[in-house]
Amino acid sequence: MASTVKRVAVVATGVIGASWAAYFLAQGLDVEATDPSAGAEDRLRQAVAAHWEPLSRQGLAAGASLERLWFHARLEDALAQADFVQESGPERLDFKVDLFRRMDAAAPAHAILASSSSGLAVSDMQAQCARPERVVLGHPFNPPHMIPLVEVGGGRHTAPEAIARAMAFYTHIGKRPIHVKREIKGHIANRLQAALWREAFHLVNEGVASVTDIDTAIAQGPGLRWALMGPFMNLHLSGGDGGIAHVLAHLGSPIEDWWCDLGAPSMSDALKSQVAEGVAQELGARQTHDLACARDALLIDLLRAKQSSGVLD
Repeated sequence: MASTVKRVAVVATGVIGASWAAYFLAQGLDVEATDPSAGAEDRLRQAVAAHWEPLSRQGLAAGASLERLWFHARLEDALAQADFVQESGPERLDFKVDLFRRMDAAAPAHAILASSSSGLAVSDMQAQCARPERVVLGHPFNPPHMIPLVEVGGGRHTAPEAIARAMAFYTHIGKRPIHVKREIKGHIANRLQAALWREAFHLVNEGVASVTDIDTAIAQGPGLRWALMGPFMNLHLSGGDGGIAHVLAHLGSPIEDWWCDLGAPSMSDALKSQVAEGVAQELGARQTHDLACARDALLIDLLRAKQSSGVLD
């Protein structure tokens, strides 16, 4: 399928949808976008234009052009000629079910319908589709125009071929798709993040560390390694010549003991305020927009370094 996808429909053009649209354009694809919100087209074009500079630094595909973006007020017009549909609408099940029903009726029979949903089950979203076998999960990591990861999975009625075609398409355009083999809330990466957030909030709540200290602990510690390799490979390297088997033989029991001691905080108003105040203190005079731009610039350099290493990519 990868070589046959020429036209992508982007349904809903908020933060995630606009980022997807910019990335598809940078890969030399035609993009047909739609969003019912007032002023959506202007916001989309502004966002895509803002994303174009970092995408250009990463390298544009042959034929990549902002002129290949079209906006439609009607969903049916945007999907009429689509080879692949990327949906990024509100994270509400009732909304998604109806939207996928409409997309299924409007899209050509050969088109894959992919959802950017960060936690909903495909089985639920495809419930009212006449062709549920072509509905898949295509969950990116924010921002999609920068981060390679895409989580791909299916629902109860999804055909294995549809998952394979989606994996092939994302791979073809430079993404790093992984297969979510069984439906689970939050998929994979968000669950891993949630596990860390849970303990981070717990440590703040218990007065063990400040918000700034916890951010420093990750950003200046294990986070540096996590940007290069995943948790299992990092654990393997920490075992020296003995590798992960050596680590688990010596630290397996202590790790299990730490698991038993991990916190289970509740998201109380007091804790929310404490964390928000801590983030404000950490930001200081820095502007969120400037910090995001600096992050993105470093991300480009990091991605280039990983690709050029030939080992860490």
